[in-house]
Amino acid sequence: MYSERLLQHFQNPQRAGRLPVATAEVVVMNPACGDELRLGVRVKDGVVEDAAFQVRGCTASIACGSAMAEWLVGRSLAEIRGAQVEEEVERGVDGLPEASRHAAALCGDAVKKLLAAMASGGV
Repeated sequence: MYSERLLQHFQNPQRAGRLPVATAEVVVMNPACGDELRLGVRVKDGVVEDAAFQVRGCTASIACGSAMAEWLVGRSLAEIRGAQVEEEVERGVDGLPEASRHAAALCGDAVKKLLAAMASGGV
């Protein structure tokens, strides 16, 4: 059902936790399933230098949060704005079954909210 890479992200999530000093942090929720994702980033000179996530949810949401946080680090805000985040996250876990696509959508929502928060804060 799940790829080996997705299971690795689930069993050994990368960048899990909270950043002690974040440029921005957001929380998003999927009201249909109840999954909740917290995403924080530290940005320097327009580039994400660190990212961390916390998920309360299913296997796919935890794995996608891990893949998303890894993908964000080292990318410029302009690159992130222009990316199809959900597709990048799905690629990071080697695909998702149709029933688990909500996990990538949750990550996409978090990144959109994060970019909006930073834009309103002048980052």
